[in-house]
Amino acid sequence: MKQYLTKLKVMDIQIRKALPADLDVLMDIFEVARRFMQATGNPNQWINGYPGRELMEREVEAGHCFVCIDDRQEIIGTFCFILGEDPTYAYIEDGSWPDQEPYGVIHRLASRGTCPGVAEACVRWCVGQGVHLRADTHADNRVMQHILEKQGFVRCGIIYVANDTPRIAFQRG
Repeated sequence: MKQYLTKLKVMDIQIRKALPADLDVLMDIFEVARRFMQATGNPNQWINGYPGRELMEREVEAGHCFVCIDDRQEIIGTFCFILGEDPTYAYIEDGSWPDQEPYGVIHRLASRGTCPGVAEACVRWCVGQGVHLRADTHADNRVMQHILEKQGFVRCGIIYVANDTPRIAFQRG
């Protein structure tokens, strides 16, 4: 029965564009996510307050930030989805991208941890945008690596983000 309820709960998650009024909730979710990452062996990925409020204000303004809402209309997760080429994905080492088809990138996926299925709902929504998907994560972020692989992403190699730190790159066709 628990498995059925979990699947039912996933179906109840709605996604909409984030609004400026959502920023306090987003920052709370990122704080929860940072604590979760530290507790699960990933203390080095979202450090020094990343992602910060100014970045998220820009993402909301650009229309890249989305929120996941439960059946009580509470925000339980967030992610950024950006269509088009990401400059950090131009160079990949220790592997390659399987194709050069148009893609969208999932960034800054985070959850309150109160409702299962946020990542699945995010990926399902992104798949619905009709393009290949790419994502990356820190080598210590075993939880996100597992989530991406469970959602059909494959490891493609290593990319480097703006501060020149490596990330494992994934793609889902």
